[in-house]
Amino acid sequence: MLTLLLLYWLYGGVVIFLLLTAAVLGALYHYQDSLLYFPEQPLSSRLFVQNPRVLGLPCENLYLKTQDGVRINVVFIKQVPPLQATAPTVLFFHGNAGNVGHRLMNAKALHSQCGCNVLLVEYRGYGKSEGSPSEHGFQLDAQASMDHLLSRTDIDPTQIIVFGRSLGGAVAIDLVSHPAYVQRAFALVVENTFVSIPAMANTLIAGLHRLPYFCFRNKFNSLSKIPNARVPTLFLSGMADQLIPPKMMKMLYQSSGSSLKKLEQFEGGSHNDTWQCFGYLDAISRFICEVHQAHADGIIPTPFPADSSASTPTGTSLLSSGRTQDI
Repeated sequence: MLTLLLLYWLYGGVVIFLLLTAAVLGALYHYQDSLLYFPEQPLSSRLFVQNPRVLGLPCENLYLKTQDGVRINVVFIKQVPPLQATAPTVLFFHGNAGNVGHRLMNAKALHSQCGCNVLLVEYRGYGKSEGSPSEHGFQLDAQASMDHLLSRTDIDPTQIIVFGRSLGGAVAIDLVSHPAYVQRAFALVVENTFVSIPAMANTLIAGLHRLPYFCFRNKFNSLSKIPNARVPTLFLSGMADQLIPPKMMKMLYQSSGSSLKKLEQFEGGSHNDTWQCFGYLDAISRFICEVHQAHADGIIPTPFPADSSASTPTGTSLLSSGRTQDI
């Protein structure tokens, strides 16, 4: 007993400091989600999702069940038949705030000017989707959405373009670098995304790079995954982005494992409005044509076999989807 008292007298301050440090780090670890995910901004985002038909877009409102049983909402904006069956389909992952309704103007541009079908994915905890946001959860949401497209018989599953903006770029990169999906996508398009959350944290608050890696609850380490993303990849970078440094997009481009990759830079593009820059949609359309030509020339293989027996990757989650009336 005397020994314990002596140790406490000698080292008690250190013990208390370590305990307080552990408590603070633990609180910050669990508080990180609220610093990254903003499903309620704007305030009505969890209550109201704009109907695509307001913009004259033919669409389906769908609910998919992910591997862990969470129901997520997706909206499929489609070309009119017979174009729907032959058009490219964009699998669209948005940023960390709002809902799919806030991306309808962007989806309309991809639909009308690039001639694509568009599947807008609502992450868990966002819009009308169930659950709570998390890195692993977003990965499961992406896989369920990709599985859904691969199982459809009314689109061309060899022309799925995985698109991600900001946080959605990290989700997109994770999906196409996953072993079960690495040869499933026609192309990857990422816009104004980051190399990792720890790197972004240090950009926003200097000195955080000193924290051990395990202190970060969400990592989204795209820089370590992009070498495994071997599909044709287009990087769309707004050079006036004041949130995510454009140099991160260049780092991802340089580390990409794709044999067909392109970095398009838009001088006036800020974080949220690069898609409105002159030449943005033309860059996407040109890249789609380049990928088609590369397939025709035999430079890169077709991403997905035409037979329906291969529509769902072996070992990945089979999802159950509830399809409502067209909205």
